[in-house]
Amino acid sequence: MMSGIHHVTGITANVQANVDFYVGFLGLRLVKQTGGFADAEQLHLIYGDGLGSPGSLLTFLVWEAAGRGRTGIGQVSEVTLAVPPASIGDWLTKALTANVPFESPSREFDETVLRLKDPDGLIVKLAGVDMMTPAPLPNAPARLRGVTLLTDRPLETAGFVARFGYRNGARAEHTQRLVSDTDIVDVREVSGFLPSVPGAGVPDHVAFRAPDADAVRDMRLLLIDHGPTEVHDRKYFLSLYVRDPAGILLEYATDGPGMTVDEEAGALGSTLFMPPRAADRAEDLKAMLPQFALPGEERFPVRDLPFIHRFNRPKEPDGTTLVLLHGTGGSEADLMPIARRIAPRATLIGVRGRATEEGSNRWFRRVDAATFDQADIRSEAEAFEAFVDGAIAGYGIDAGRLTFLGYSNGANFLAAVIQLHPGLVRRGILLRAIQALENPPAADLSDTSVLLIEGRDDPYTAHVPALTDALASCGARVDFQQLSADHELTAADAIASADWILRNLVAT
Repeated sequence: MMSGIHHVTGITANVQANVDFYVGFLGLRLVKQTGGFADAEQLHLIYGDGLGSPGSLLTFLVWEAAGRGRTGIGQVSEVTLAVPPASIGDWLTKALTANVPFESPSREFDETVLRLKDPDGLIVKLAGVDMMTPAPLPNAPARLRGVTLLTDRPLETAGFVARFGYRNGARAEHTQRLVSDTDIVDVREVSGFLPSVPGAGVPDHVAFRAPDADAVRDMRLLLIDHGPTEVHDRKYFLSLYVRDPAGILLEYATDGPGMTVDEEAGALGSTLFMPPRAADRAEDLKAMLPQFALPGEERFPVRDLPFIHRFNRPKEPDGTTLVLLHGTGGSEADLMPIARRIAPRATLIGVRGRATEEGSNRWFRRVDAATFDQADIRSEAEAFEAFVDGAIAGYGIDAGRLTFLGYSNGANFLAAVIQLHPGLVRRGILLRAIQALENPPAADLSDTSVLLIEGRDDPYTAHVPALTDALASCGARVDFQQLSADHELTAADAIASADWILRNLVAT
């Protein structure tokens, strides 16, 4: 029976820092980048040896700007990679040079171990043990040595893991080591801990190797009385998901078809793929997913600014920039698909509002459904002014070719910014906007052009004239269009916005 670990999946809140650590520092190869199979709007990166061989794979789901998860009962807690025993000192020196957090080397089960922390706080152990992989990389860990599982039911967890080809090995204090033909699983008893909470720096699951699809189906039948199981075709492997008695998420994954099913070996990791079910959204998803640079490639370090934000840069930028403000419940990526249709060669900056309401992102607080917190609007508008100034200076943006686009709550906020900070926004597109300010100032907006697009069947249309009149009375050039639409955006919004941007950029 084939045994051993197929891959380990973690969560990262910073894709660039993750790539820099696993490719730049550890020396692994990025062998695949895809939209997530469970959520295509989530980037999924896979690292491994030169061929992306099972047993060498570390994968990460990208939750940009997510909070750190909580280490606790029911999770994978540490990932161990095998390096030559004589190289531990070199890795220690490398960690010191690169400012990678580490603990002093120790001995565990007669192996020298160096604990590192990746940028999200995930513990990566380098174990001094000679192991082989089909396509080794120079100066990089050979493959996965093992994982540590945290459980308050150690005997049951160990018994469950045994189903995947593991047997009892040595024991040290609260840790039972399980061994397969190729690697190890350390089952650590942590009774009294709080349960694990998903998030950055906390591994999501460990996958064990299955020889083929029949083995996956057979395993599902063996687990029929255990509890819920799920089988999914992940294109690169077929797998079964199940939780052990302590709630640890485990996967059973086939070796094939493998990472070379859609890329030549020499080109692994160079193309962003989408799951087959999301093929019709491929271009929209490519606009939404976070971008990154591999070591040695040109990069644009993200500046520390008051608002969480994301860039999307086309292959051939034309020097224009669109700043995007989402609607209630949206994110910094929501408007990127329509913005890419509006301006195919513009650099896009999606910004996330800082207010929340029942877990939904907003740009300012509400007192109730029809009353807006005026002090919060003004405070957030001031912070947004600092964001814009910092982005222009920090990213070298041409302010003369800068356009702002807001939708719904984001458009309401953008309209408030235009009125509260004259001159900050010279071109603004307001999609489904209303006046959020109760006492708008008498500002000079003679240097501001605004496109205001409303839907004829939008229930908020009756409130639009108050905003249009307020902007026009202050000297703004207001183009108003009403489309055959409701509150949702349509293709006509993109066409009208693209035409307006073109005309206004030429005019300036």
